[in-house]
Amino acid sequence: MPSLTSAAAWPIEPPLAVVAIAAILYWLGGRRRVSGPHGNEQRGRTIAFSLGLLAVVVALDSPLDALADRLFLAHMVQHVLLIAVAPPLIVVSAPWMRMWQPLPLSFRRATARTLALSPRAAWLRAVTHAFGHPVCAWTVASTTLLVWHLPALYDLTLRNEAVHDLEHALFFATALLFWGAIVDSPPFRSRLDWLHRVAFAGSGMLVGWLLSVILAFEPNALYSGYADLAHRPGGLSELTDQRLAAGVMWVPGSIAYTAAIVVFVYRWLDPLPARGRLLRGT
Repeated sequence: MPSLTSAAAWPIEPPLAVVAIAAILYWLGGRRRVSGPHGNEQRGRTIAFSLGLLAVVVALDSPLDALADRLFLAHMVQHVLLIAVAPPLIVVSAPWMRMWQPLPLSFRRATARTLALSPRAAWLRAVTHAFGHPVCAWTVASTTLLVWHLPALYDLTLRNEAVHDLEHALFFATALLFWGAIVDSPPFRSRLDWLHRVAFAGSGMLVGWLLSVILAFEPNALYSGYADLAHRPGGLSELTDQRLAAGVMWVPGSIAYTAAIVVFVYRWLDPLPARGRLLRGT
């Protein structure tokens, strides 16, 4: 395992390239300065988007990724970053139109026309509509989280880099669906009222708690990929490592859900138009 300060621990991987492209498009789309209240709002969105991209880089293209091969705790930190940190920050930042603007006008018009009107894209519109439904988004995100933590599949991610990358991509993509179902991210709007958003976020958090409880109270190490290691960083035992990973999912992994619940309850109890601008996207 390379030293965490060595160049090998900071490889140039595809996630970094994707983040760089997203950052460039976002910068190009926001070169026109906006002053006043809307300028302050846009600066807030820019900070959220930047932090979301940073979370992706830390999770997938930093020494944390190398450490995750030998420490379940580090691997769970990756999962929390990809499910409960980067996606809500990116959804709140609503970067979609800003990243769309720098693309050539002819390309934008042709793509929009095809997606909206072409019979050949009817299946894509149907799939998008289905996955955008809150029940589908919740089911897909929750199932993805639980299935990938089944011992046989999880151990496979530790042996096969392509499967490992697929796991992380699905975590991130389904988490975007989940957070997009409850957080307004213009031009997209949640289909749920405030009280249903509370229930949606709370039930999503409970899925993570269920996984945490299983990991914390299981008397045996569940994943042979970690249990069979002769040594672990810090001299942790396999069970201590597993229980610390459970703690990461349970506590830090719940922060974004808890914050969302607090805001949604506040909006439900005091639904004045001037309140809750960040999550309403106005």
